[in-house]
Amino acid sequence: MRTFEVWLNGAPMILARGRWVIWLIPALVGHVGCSTVAQPIAARKEVTTSVEVFTPLSSPTFTQSKLQAVKFEEAPVVDQGTVNSAEQFSNDKELTAEKLVAAVLARSPTVAQMTAAAQVAAARYPQVTSLEDPMFGATFGPASMGSREVDFAYRIEASQRLPYPGKRALRGANAQAEARAAGEEIEDARLTLTESARSALYDYFLAERALEVNRESLDLLRDIRQNAEARYKTGLVPQQDMLQADVEIGLQQERQLALERSREVAIARINTLMHLAPDAKLPPPPRELNPGDAVQNAKELRDLAVERRPDLRAIRNRLEAEGASLALAEREYKPDFEVMGAYDAFWQRPEQDLRTMIGLRMNVPVRYSRRAGAVAEAAARLAQRRAEYGRLTDQVNFEVQQAVARLRESEKAFKLYEGKILPAARENVKAGVAAYTTGKVPFLSLIEAQRNLVGQRDRAFETAAEYFRRSATLERVIGGPVPDKSPSSP
Repeated sequence: MRTFEVWLNGAPMILARGRWVIWLIPALVGHVGCSTVAQPIAARKEVTTSVEVFTPLSSPTFTQSKLQAVKFEEAPVVDQGTVNSAEQFSNDKELTAEKLVAAVLARSPTVAQMTAAAQVAAARYPQVTSLEDPMFGATFGPASMGSREVDFAYRIEASQRLPYPGKRALRGANAQAEARAAGEEIEDARLTLTESARSALYDYFLAERALEVNRESLDLLRDIRQNAEARYKTGLVPQQDMLQADVEIGLQQERQLALERSREVAIARINTLMHLAPDAKLPPPPRELNPGDAVQNAKELRDLAVERRPDLRAIRNRLEAEGASLALAEREYKPDFEVMGAYDAFWQRPEQDLRTMIGLRMNVPVRYSRRAGAVAEAAARLAQRRAEYGRLTDQVNFEVQQAVARLRESEKAFKLYEGKILPAARENVKAGVAAYTTGKVPFLSLIEAQRNLVGQRDRAFETAAEYFRRSATLERVIGGPVPDKSPSSP
């Protein structure tokens, strides 16, 4: 048996000539010009938790050779039964906004979902910048098997497609920009979760304080009823006063049921944001909320929002991606190439010196209508992104202006309640009790004063909670904490 051995890309190709059997054993075919090597089967069982993306240092230039690594770390998803809120806040006397936000961002499945989406986008880079797999071919002539007149005839070849210079860089630039946009969407999700966590905490605070007001109101009504009962027994007032007090006590007890439901819902919302069971126990909310000074100039905040809002930065990255797509569509007018090397043993003596061959193939890009359509599509997508960026910028400016106006309104309303309305309502109840005891005012006037005090206290707490809700909204719409004059929240 005669054996021929040919080395292709450093890998032996053995052809064994027998009477009717041929063994073709390609030991290994390397990736010509490819920057990555296929992993062994055993190694592929390992699952990585981060994906490395290469980002040009100068983002508008798609052909930069210097690359900067960007990594997206995976946020683990925690099962609800793994950690409960009692363990999470075991040493806390009350639930603060800072610890709640930290717990929500650490445990929320939304962050893990957005991180996985960013990893999906990041994983496109090595796919779109890699060369295609090299091709290997083998041909043989059956009639030459066992022939005594001619040598065994076979042909082996390997080829590699090479895109026109610059195409892979443009595909990579598009993938990098999309990956950065997906990374910005993670930050946008964090801002939204931060606002939701703070808002839920202030709902919890409001429900707890309203229950406190309700308990104090019930105590006051019971005192008023005792006063009315004592005066009824002495014949100074009719029985109607005592009965009216019983009605008011019943209404307050009914209101207590609604407030307890509101507290339960607020706790469930907070636990859900932390990926915990809805009925998990929580520390009590803050005792007080003290609004700070009004925020600074709205124009400065609008400029700040346009600069650092993650959704705007994501659109800017997608504008860059569409620009790369347009440049790539224009470059499709250029041909791609395929280099080939072959060993053709069909050549017999005396032409055996012609067996080694090299070649070059290229496509002929003459389908202009298809390529013109691709360029028009890419240009339209770029124009669409530009319009989207302009629309979103207008929306951001409006949201900032609206949030500033609402925050200023809440600040002024809270000061009005604390400085004027609540003191007057408390004095009104005191005066009503004294006047009723001396018989100067009817019982309904006292009850009306008490109702007014309860309503105004509820409204004062609601105004404080609304201030901090609107403060959380302002932080979201400007893309982070308010600089300098940011309100202090517990």
